[in-house]
Amino acid sequence: MYPGPFLDFDFNFFFRVLWPPWGSPFLVAGGIVFVMTIVAQTAGVILGFPLALGRVSKNPFVKTPVDLYLYIFRGTPLLLQILVIYDGLSELTGNPVWLYPISRNAIIAGTLTLALNEAAYMTEIIRAGLQAIDPGQIDAAKALGMRYPQVLSRIVMPQALRIIVPPTFNEYINMSKNTSLLSTIAVPELLYTAQNYYTIDFRTFEALSIAAIYYLLITSALTAIQRQIEARFGERQEIGMTRRGGLWRRMVMRQPDVVPPHQT
Repeated sequence: MYPGPFLDFDFNFFFRVLWPPWGSPFLVAGGIVFVMTIVAQTAGVILGFPLALGRVSKNPFVKTPVDLYLYIFRGTPLLLQILVIYDGLSELTGNPVWLYPISRNAIIAGTLTLALNEAAYMTEIIRAGLQAIDPGQIDAAKALGMRYPQVLSRIVMPQALRIIVPPTFNEYINMSKNTSLLSTIAVPELLYTAQNYYTIDFRTFEALSIAAIYYLLITSALTAIQRQIEARFGERQEIGMTRRGGLWRRMVMRQPDVVPPHQT
């Protein structure tokens, strides 16, 4: 006879592993996920900027390699890329000494793969932000004698950030969940830790529930950071200034009412 929902749920196991958190391996695993998220995504953003400039370049010797890079990393599954970089490169190259930090360290190999994969997506996000700027502003800046680096730093980037920042922090949140794929190469992150628990104790739902709680805590923290940064640099800046400006600012920014024509 079916015992009913949650009657077979082992609450003692659940709370013993969940609390106190400083005695749980899930806390260490959550820290690994958070650090790998920040490092991999930030590296992807940094790599995405020169790739985006190459993407919009008119030089075929610059644009063609970038297009090939995007074609490979956006056209193949992330899990496949993880396995190729961690296992495939050592076989292809004979596992030389200089490859040991990647082939013998799953955390470094996983972080590198996540960064290379994310750089391909950040390239398109940054490219869209750069191309959204009116070309007339760039031409005007060049007419004033500004060099291309000055045009980028003073004209293009301050405006492009309003477009780039919101989807970029969405990528941080997605990255925290993509780290779960690294369990396939034995990175001790949250899903791998949960698998170790239910392999020994056979409490599958309880272990996965604890991992889900930690993932939710990480994504909630990243979402809170996203809201703060968007309020400063993103699309919500103008709205935030209006709300913080008080009654006088709202009165100044208020559109005048349309007066209907006099009817006789």
